[in-house]
Amino acid sequence: MPGVTRRTLLAFTAVASVVEPTFAEGEYTSRELQVLIATHETAYAVLHTIVHRAGSSLHDRRRADRIEEEALLAVCSYPAISRGDRRAKAEYLLAADARGELDLEVHMQAILHSMMRG
Repeated sequence: MPGVTRRTLLAFTAVASVVEPTFAEGEYTSRELQVLIATHETAYAVLHTIVHRAGSSLHDRRRADRIEEEALLAVCSYPAISRGDRRAKAEYLLAADARGELDLEVHMQAILHSMMRG
């Protein structure tokens, strides 16, 4: 079976980019953050599918894991400046943490660095 390709991930990202804007406490969440979150959600779902697919190769699992990790780091690194972005990012990362995903030192470093930007 074919592994995760950049083309597949880009196709999912294109679908995610047409999602309607969301609002956090009446404040706008930027399109860029929406796309980053949707991309991570897609990468996470693809990773879950590949890990649980019979016959998936170690190479496919490692590649899907790397893509998911990069997508999560992109969310962690996003410099959320507006109130809506800060709330949406915090809510998303709290949910990811509840699933045990924010378990690497690099996650915290990316979050802290993003707070210094902007």
